Amino acid sequence: MSVVEITSDSHFSELTSSLAPTTLVAVYFHTPWAAPCAQMNSVFKSLSTLHSSVLFLSVNADELPEISESFDISAVPYFVMLRDGTILKELSGADPKELAATISALSESDAKPAESESAAAAAPTSSTADAPASSSTDAPEPAEETEEELNARLAKLVKAAPVMLFMKGTPAAPQCGFSRQLVAILREHHVRFGFFDILKDDAVRQGLKKFSDWPTFPQLYIGGELQGGLDIVKESIQEDPEFFEKAVAE
Repeated sequence: MSVVEITSDSHFSELTSSLAPTTLVAVYFHTPWAAPCAQMNSVFKSLSTLHSSVLFLSVNADELPEISESFDISAVPYFVMLRDGTILKELSGADPKELAATISALSESDAKPAESESAAAAAPTSSTADAPASSSTDAPEPAEETEEELNARLAKLVKAAPVMLFMKGTPAAPQCGFSRQLVAILREHHVRFGFFDILKDDAVRQGLKKFSDWPTFPQLYIGGELQGGLDIVKESIQEDPEFFEKAVAE
């Protein structure tokens, strides 16, 4: 089954309300500006050809904000698995293998999990520099990466999205209280952001401390420039309630 690009709120409602109760629906939220989405567009399309019983829906989070807000989407790429109106699983970030494994596990088709993993592997992939939160096993091992190569990768990562959050865990499942609070602040101010889970890449976790001269996490970047951690962001908002709007505009 091919991917269906959602064109309106009513289009989404019509498709999801007219399904058999057993039908699995995979909803992919994306934006044209987020670099990781370029990778996941191909992966999502490839997986749709393997699972004929699954309905694959693609939603531009910027153009259809009401649908995005109904699922509390604040970071892309983001995937929601539904069946009979119930959310079964949510995935945040660009991880082809995790997406393939999840759809295989939830799908009622006869497709073998190995086949879906092959599709993810065959789909065009980008480097970890272009894919926040990606855990691709094709990524270079930290030990093989020189300091110069790591700094070049970090320079790309901090600009992977207009607003980039380097955190412990994901927006859907933060792994520390500070990260959880900063995600909540971004959502409260309706800021769309990319993210990188530093727990998945120790080279980034250690290297970013030196790269940014900032020893703790989370770290928030806007336009590739470090804004600070949780306390600094809180202070910035207290001093100027329009801090995010002005920083993004610059």
